[in-house]
Amino acid sequence: MTAVLETAAHDALHDLEGQISGSGAGWHRVCTVTDLEPAWGEAALIAGHQVAVFQTANGEVFAVANEDPATGANVMARGITGSRGDRPTIASPLHKEVYDLETGECLGNPGLRLATFGTRIVGGYIEVEL
Repeated sequence: MTAVLETAAHDALHDLEGQISGSGAGWHRVCTVTDLEPAWGEAALIAGHQVAVFQTANGEVFAVANEDPATGANVMARGITGSRGDRPTIASPLHKEVYDLETGECLGNPGLRLATFGTRIVGGYIEVEL
């Protein structure tokens, strides 16, 4: 999606400010809520970390590591969103391992875990906490 790329310049400046102070930790603006299509992920580079951001069909926003825990490939933004009961999930596009978007727990292989990040919406923008 070009919207993530269009905000990259703004984010790079914001992230540069954080790097100058010596920390990438904290909240980072990624894109507007309307930039995300429901049930479709987008990749973002935040303070040097590849992050996959999702908006579920019911409007919830989640952020996880873009790196597939099973393979190390940065592909989770292309995963398939869904649910197991009331748990929102993402399935890896490579081996179809299913992860809970809230906890990062792999539902089929307890030895795998997907890193998750806090999200919030501020003034119509999605922010991710690293």
